[in-house]
Amino acid sequence: MIHFDNSYARLPQGFYARVAPTPVAQPRLLALNDALARRLGLDIDWLTGPDGVAMLAGNDIPQGADPIAQAYAGHQFGGFVPQLGDGRAVLLGEVVAPDGARFDIQLKGSGPTPFSRRGDGRAWMGPVLREYVVSEFMNAMGVPTTRALAAVATGETVWRESGLPGAVLTRVAASHIRVGTFQYFAVRGQEEALAALTDHVVARHYPTANGPLSLLDHVVARQAETIAHWMALGFIHGVMNTDNMAVSGETIDYGPCAFMDAYHPDTVFSSIDRGGRYAWAQQPQIAVWNLAQLATCLIPLMGDRDAAVEAATKSVHSFAPLYQAAWRRRFGEKLGLTDAEKAQPLAERLLTIMAQQRADFTRVFAGLSDGTARDEFVDRDAFDDWHRDWQALSPDADLMRHANPLRIPRNHRIEDAIAAALADDLSPFRRLFDAVTHPRDRREDWNDLAAPPRSDQIVHQTFCGT
Repeated sequence: MIHFDNSYARLPQGFYARVAPTPVAQPRLLALNDALARRLGLDIDWLTGPDGVAMLAGNDIPQGADPIAQAYAGHQFGGFVPQLGDGRAVLLGEVVAPDGARFDIQLKGSGPTPFSRRGDGRAWMGPVLREYVVSEFMNAMGVPTTRALAAVATGETVWRESGLPGAVLTRVAASHIRVGTFQYFAVRGQEEALAALTDHVVARHYPTANGPLSLLDHVVARQAETIAHWMALGFIHGVMNTDNMAVSGETIDYGPCAFMDAYHPDTVFSSIDRGGRYAWAQQPQIAVWNLAQLATCLIPLMGDRDAAVEAATKSVHSFAPLYQAAWRRRFGEKLGLTDAEKAQPLAERLLTIMAQQRADFTRVFAGLSDGTARDEFVDRDAFDDWHRDWQALSPDADLMRHANPLRIPRNHRIEDAIAAALADDLSPFRRLFDAVTHPRDRREDWNDLAAPPRSDQIVHQTFCGT
């Protein structure tokens, strides 16, 4: 069983609604993340047994759990919605790992809540498997991220454009507190609740922070690192609304996310991002915009308003130099260079050549250490000129191999795995999961998973699944 200690549920009632998951017809374990279970100090035999699967499906509430749906607001594509909240997720509670770290255990797709806004509160198998694979790849590459503990089939049909098999994801996070959580109380003028939330976040995530301004500084710095890491992997979140930005700095809410195959800075996959607001190159600017919304929420807690506005503005503006330093370091490592100042112009020049020729993002960088990057270009003269200048700096091959994955969860491979799972064949999903959670390992039997899509395999759009 799981031993819970539920600090968020001890906050005032307005922070959440108490609601139990809706039981499902025929729960069946699709996947269990043994490594994460051990990290949390959980009993794998219990989790895979009938009582554990019943909990992971939402059919049984274990002793000590205190299931809640969290309240939050958010800007969605720039438009503010004052009440959103967990419309298809229930936070069972929190566990304290053997090393003392605290984690949320949340069921996603667990049925309707008071925040469902006419939704069914369910998830179908495709988005559950997508988030499972992508979040665990991100973790394998060292990106701060929520994680996937388990996926359970429900034995029920979820209706979207058609009937699809339902599933529940057990998501693990340092917390599920978002920029939108602060907005929920700020828009209502509930300064006492804002202060309580601020104190809770400081205690949980930033114990060295001293007050709301210091908290803002910490969140800005953490997000600068996270976004730079996204960029270095060609990752596109797809829906960077303020309710999808965790104040912990973890990547959260893998909906229409995707990784670039052919590189171009304006790449968009999300079917609902028709204006390109959340394109790859836009993500740093959107992070600043989101952080400005957080700053606005915290200003009432900072004393004199004029001084608070000036200080909060300075804090948000600190994102740019922090992000640029993180970007230079990340792309320097991808080029095998520790001198970030020398690495930056070389990285920018290479990205320009890649964009002009739509070279594969992952394969170019992975190929720098083994001499195959040139093969990704049609016009190789420009690459050769760049390569001579790069080689003159004596790049470190080991540094490159660590920074550059050989395999990413390519969009077409995820779709293949989902299609097979819908036909009751989980072997492609398991193989893909194993390959992308060991992204630096060279194995010939995984070479096909590193290949870019053929023209008939290219995925042009990804979808939220709600």
